[in-house]
Amino acid sequence: MRIPRRRRIDTGELHDRWQPWLWLRLIALVLLAAYAIGFILENGKRINVHFVFATAGVSLVWLILLALAVGLLGGILVAQLDRRRRRRSHKAPEPRDAVGDLVGRDEAEGEP
Repeated sequence: MRIPRRRRIDTGELHDRWQPWLWLRLIALVLLAAYAIGFILENGKRINVHFVFATAGVSLVWLILLALAVGLLGGILVAQLDRRRRRRSHKAPEPRDAVGDLVGRDEAEGEP
């Protein structure tokens, strides 16, 4: 009876299938999930938020996440406004009307 030999592994093929960026992303995702779970567990206590006319009880983690979301949204809006302002200031000057060339006459002043 003959025992079949194991097929040799082509190391070139194995090297072509190795994707370091995939593993790096996977490790980063696992670390981020672990951090998020730890963050929620550590900041789960209930606190009172005092407004001018009322007081609300809320979990600390929700307060932190709400402040983060408001800050991100505000930063995006300010960046868009700044971008719009810069775009308007770098526009080419609009051409002036020929009306300014009329000096009390019906014809514009200038070279023929």
